[in-house]
Amino acid sequence: MGNCIICGVPVDGEICESHEEDAVFEFEGTSASQLSPGRYYRGTVDGYADFGVFIDIGSHVTGLLHRSELDQRLESLDWDPGDDVYVQVLDVRDNGNVDLGWSIRQREREFRGKLIETADDEFRPEEFEDETGSDTKADTGSNVAETTDDSAESSDDQPTPETPNATDTVAGGSGSVATESAAASAPATDADAEADETDETPAAESAGEESGVDEEPALKRTTVDAIENQVGSVVRLEGEITGARQTSGPTVFELRDETGTVECAAFEEAGVRAYPDVTVDDVVALEGEIERHHGDLQVETETLERLDGDERATVTERLETALEREASPDDVSLLADHDAVAAVEDGLVDAATAIRRAVMETRPIVVRHAATADGYVAGAAIERAVLPLIREKHTRDDAEYHYFERRPLDGRVYDMDAATDDVTSMLEARERHGEQLPLVVLVDAGSTVESVDGYDLLSLYDADALVIDDSNADAAITDAVSVAVAPSLADVNVSDVTSTALTATVAAQVNDDVRADLEHLPAVSYWENTPEAYRELATDAGYDETGISERREAIALEAYYQSYKDKRELVADLLFGDDEETDRPVNGDLAAHVSEQFRAKLDTGLETARENLTTESVDGISVAVLDTAAFTHRYNFPTTTLLLDALHRREREDDSFVTLGLGDDELHVRATESLNVRDLGDAIAEAAPDAGVHVVGGQDGHIEFLPGERDAVRKAALDALDATLA
Repeated sequence: MGNCIICGVPVDGEICESHEEDAVFEFEGTSASQLSPGRYYRGTVDGYADFGVFIDIGSHVTGLLHRSELDQRLESLDWDPGDDVYVQVLDVRDNGNVDLGWSIRQREREFRGKLIETADDEFRPEEFEDETGSDTKADTGSNVAETTDDSAESSDDQPTPETPNATDTVAGGSGSVATESAAASAPATDADAEADETDETPAAESAGEESGVDEEPALKRTTVDAIENQVGSVVRLEGEITGARQTSGPTVFELRDETGTVECAAFEEAGVRAYPDVTVDDVVALEGEIERHHGDLQVETETLERLDGDERATVTERLETALEREASPDDVSLLADHDAVAAVEDGLVDAATAIRRAVMETRPIVVRHAATADGYVAGAAIERAVLPLIREKHTRDDAEYHYFERRPLDGRVYDMDAATDDVTSMLEARERHGEQLPLVVLVDAGSTVESVDGYDLLSLYDADALVIDDSNADAAITDAVSVAVAPSLADVNVSDVTSTALTATVAAQVNDDVRADLEHLPAVSYWENTPEAYRELATDAGYDETGISERREAIALEAYYQSYKDKRELVADLLFGDDEETDRPVNGDLAAHVSEQFRAKLDTGLETARENLTTESVDGISVAVLDTAAFTHRYNFPTTTLLLDALHRREREDDSFVTLGLGDDELHVRATESLNVRDLGDAIAEAAPDAGVHVVGGQDGHIEFLPGERDAVRKAALDALDATLA
């Protein structure tokens, strides 16, 4: 029983299964059957064939690196026979043939460790030397620079490898680091390995103190955006800790500076928290070696120090200055000339700034939107703008799924159920993964007083929220969120504006690079009376009227199915699937196919509704009443609200027309004239005091009541319509 050379976990052998692909092996066996598929080996080029390269693995085995496994053309390889290369053993066939795969790591120091593999065992290089007396080059850890004969001969003044404290300077980035070559030749104990991983004093500093030689100068600070070209080098970073999670091996910190974010692995011992006094929001200085771990850039931490006083203030000021500079949109420009949008331009800029700042601060962004066509398209607009910024700021390949989430809402109220769900998720993420609290963005929802309790719950944990909504909003909402974008609060008529028109404009300020991708979205969100400016934008973007309506209908149908899921890729395919060569939409087939289903299902619902629609005249007002409990397919598409919208558009006869949808315990109203549902609810409650009437969703919402008082509510609603229509 030993300990994994990388994470220290107890194993049978020298490396755990999860880290086998992080180490490189020297093969000292005599048969292909002794190789371990999946592992990486150092080999030498034997020769070329039309179909690939023959690679010698050790002295007795040759494998084939087929041309299909290369990341470049076979003819472009500059390998010569005898050159060292690094390959992965993919398979050892029954006939002894060895299939090899390409390794993106073509230097020994790019691996996290090195082992010797024999016919029946594996050894650390120094242990193998002790047993065999071989002159195999040794490299016992990712924090020790490789010492070679070439480097020893590179300078007349360079100490020889036999010198106990000889140092080897590794250049990289803005500084260099001295490392102990003695570690490459002396046997390492478990205690030594642990000290290498956890000692907060750089190896070069220790070597200098023991030998009496001059210490290397302190590393100069580099930045996250510059480390991609410094793989294998030791660098110094200064910034803020934005995340800290404990794995079964190392502790992984997320460090943000003024240019980006990178993960930094620090090892105490397997599963034990390294640097327990360092937490999220701490300002630190970190030194470590830049590596690639499963394709992602990562820093192998050597020292991590909390900064206080003037040092902390300097770093904090640098971060804040960068945030202010990057968070504010460079050039504010609306998508189109639209009075309702122009009236809230300042709010749009504030919303864009808050979203950009969250990205720069590496705070997760959670977009909550109504599960409607308008809600999904609006949410997708922000997603389209934010994801490229997240990819740019983070070194993790999966950052866009980690730092951005779209969660559809059931309805247009951010109630306690939704808020509790968000708070539970964010607290779990903070506890388990050390994440910062998110920015919650409400789109096409959340602008009425019924959402205030939800926002208050978020605020108790200092989680920020902002709202972008085309509804008739309540003034109280401005005190509940950090930014509220609602034209109705600016006394603007909201009859010709959608949430997508507002949100797509915000998204264009968040990321101007995707502006062209957003220009057709406002037109998609209008079921009728699309402003001419948005029709022109869609046409210029290559979407005709049919293409726009098909996308609207397709999104409306997909919004219904699994309405609690974001369906990120499907929605993106429907809205943004463009041909890269012609830059013209090619997602029409998908949209046409789904929209055909939409129309078939909607027509079936409308046919049933029309056959059971009753029309009454109330003081000169034509009122169409549909018993939605009895004459709609309640658990099939279309939804009650979408069906009533379509029914009202197709059945209205004049300017005084109302459609009532009366369910078991809900009343939905559609009117050609301005109607305040709150006023209607108050009138019904007064006429039917035992019905438990209350309004959900404000002036544009719906009325809920007790099922036993359904008939009383129907009569009270008809009587109250004349008084409540403006």
